Amino acid sequence: MNALRYKLSTHLYLTLFSFLMLYPVIWWAGASLKKTEELSLPTIWPSKPMWSNYWDGWHFSSEYTFAHFFGNTLLMELGNVIGGVATAAIVAYGFGRLNFKFRGVWFSILLLTMMLPGQVTVVPQYILFNKLGFVDSYVPLVLPHFFGGGAFFIFLLVQFIRSIPRDLDEAATIDGASVYGIFGRVILPLLKPALVTVAIFTFIWSWDDFFAQVLYLSSVDKFTVGLALRMFIDQFDIQWGQLLAMSLLSIMPSVIIFFLAQKHFVEGIATTGLKG
Repeated sequence: MNALRYKLSTHLYLTLFSFLMLYPVIWWAGASLKKTEELSLPTIWPSKPMWSNYWDGWHFSSEYTFAHFFGNTLLMELGNVIGGVATAAIVAYGFGRLNFKFRGVWFSILLLTMMLPGQVTVVPQYILFNKLGFVDSYVPLVLPHFFGGGAFFIFLLVQFIRSIPRDLDEAATIDGASVYGIFGRVILPLLKPALVTVAIFTFIWSWDDFFAQVLYLSSVDKFTVGLALRMFIDQFDIQWGQLLAMSLLSIMPSVIIFFLAQKHFVEGIATTGLKG
């Protein structure tokens, strides 16, 4: 009886806290179906849902639908994820398994870059990409991901690689595998949970990186979802219903990807700290 009471009380507490966490999203969904004058009312759900907010928001422009901006963003994300995952895995393998001169020094410098505020590099990066003629293109948003994917992701993968027994490397060496063979046939398959974690973080962080997108993109036909949402706000009026509707849709790709890869994501986070 006590065990049953404990389980019921535990599920009750979890349900209440889950509702508290989900309440902003529930309000958000209800507000996306309201008229502008109803947004100040304390009710969560409108008296008469305005489903037209989604249709009007999707077709807010006579020249582009919101599908165009989703396509732009997903194309950019594809390059970011591929570049970030591939190069982070290669660099992490070098730090985690190979012995080379000043390896510890270079790895320490890599970790120090994690403490450098991103705002410090904004101006020199912009000047560099501007001189190369890459401003108003996706190159400044995608290219950095092809140079290691970021210090945090390299550190994450190095920790995971260090948890893999070196006996596997020695066995592969005896079978005639080269350094590249060990990476491709031994390390890479075992890195799957950590690579999924890197892919999810890369996708979500670059999807939400409004600052970089507004800094480098100026043509409407190249706009991402985040920049397209800004178009609902003008000097005289804000289309709140359409803005909330499209912003709710804008988070769906990240939510779907997280839930589809949740198992590998949790495994990757849990196992990267097993061995320091």
